[in-house]
Amino acid sequence: MSQRAEFSVDKAVFTFPDTEEGPVISHEFVITNTGDAPLVISDYKVSCPCTKAFFSKEPIQPGQTAVIEVTFETKGKYYEQDRTVLLFTNTKKGTDKLRFKVYVIPEGEE
Repeated sequence: MSQRAEFSVDKAVFTFPDTEEGPVISHEFVITNTGDAPLVISDYKVSCPCTKAFFSKEPIQPGQTAVIEVTFETKGKYYEQDRTVLLFTNTKKGTDKLRFKVYVIPEGEE
């Protein structure tokens, strides 16, 4: 039986409270390696430069946790936003996802 890293996240989809347009908002996803080999997150991909992910390139050892901070620039974004961060990992699938949602209230609207 080969050893394999397994990706587990504390909350697959995070929903921010309604946010007025303008600020950069962020959330920290807690990742756990539930496999029996070190978990490596090598890169990430997003559909918009308004979303960024920050994480250590250090391997996450079996049973250990790490934090991935995801930021979202709300300026110029309106109403329902549903974003996915695609992480490139050394798991069996090769990719894992983080997802967040936020309702952005346009500037000047209440």
